[in-house]
Amino acid sequence: MVSLWTVIFFSLVGGVLSLSGGFLLISNKKTAGKFSNYATPFAAGALLSAAFVDLLPEASHVGDAEKALTYTLIGIIGFFILERFLHWFHHHHVHDENGPKDPTVSLLVIGDTLHNFIDGIAIGSAFLLNSQTGIVVTLAVAAHEIPQEIGDFGLILDKGMSRLKVIYVNIFSALATTVAAIIFFKLGDSHGLSLDGILGLIAGMFIYIAVSDIIPTIHENEAKKIAGPQTIMLLVGVIGVSLLTNFMHQYIDTDSHEPNSSSTVINQ
Repeated sequence: MVSLWTVIFFSLVGGVLSLSGGFLLISNKKTAGKFSNYATPFAAGALLSAAFVDLLPEASHVGDAEKALTYTLIGIIGFFILERFLHWFHHHHVHDENGPKDPTVSLLVIGDTLHNFIDGIAIGSAFLLNSQTGIVVTLAVAAHEIPQEIGDFGLILDKGMSRLKVIYVNIFSALATTVAAIIFFKLGDSHGLSLDGILGLIAGMFIYIAVSDIIPTIHENEAKKIAGPQTIMLLVGVIGVSLLTNFMHQYIDTDSHEPNSSSTVINQ
């Protein structure tokens, strides 16, 4: 069984890696922009590989494949609805706000914190299965968050917040990842949770983020000189996470998670 300290450690590592993109922006905006051009497609590949090479096969192994796929679909639709609501709330709030105060910064911070909290749920859930899947999910989340944080840091800086305050705000927001990972891991430790469904939901989230959010962003950049390198970076993300997954499952010993029913659960 994975220890709580392992979950805390890797969720913090994931948070630090995620913030590294924002710190790069603050130190060198031009370099951060170039880095983001290649980190973004890598993140898409990493998320897709984590979903299809690790999460869905694991979900099928510990439980029912049909149930896992159903929850994957639920995850995709659920995150679509969540994203639509957040976009509507942002638009409605901004246009209904009277007075000189710009609410965009607060909404950005709230949205980023919620996003980090959901990432923490994914990390905590993955560690309920075993350490290999937990580490793969943590790295996939970090790969996605690095270019995301570059964008978030840039937006908040453009709104006039000082660099030091931006750092403090984003560190506080990143802690939501660790808090959520701890809460969900402890809940799974003390209550019976259907891992095939949970892993399916996480896979759905990863697929939605990669296909709906990241890849369309890549297509928006029509510069021919980076089209080839971006395609290569997407493939590097897919292959890299696939190799990492195979390595983790072959060489790191963890508790066996053979299913003893149609849906494996965590019980204490």
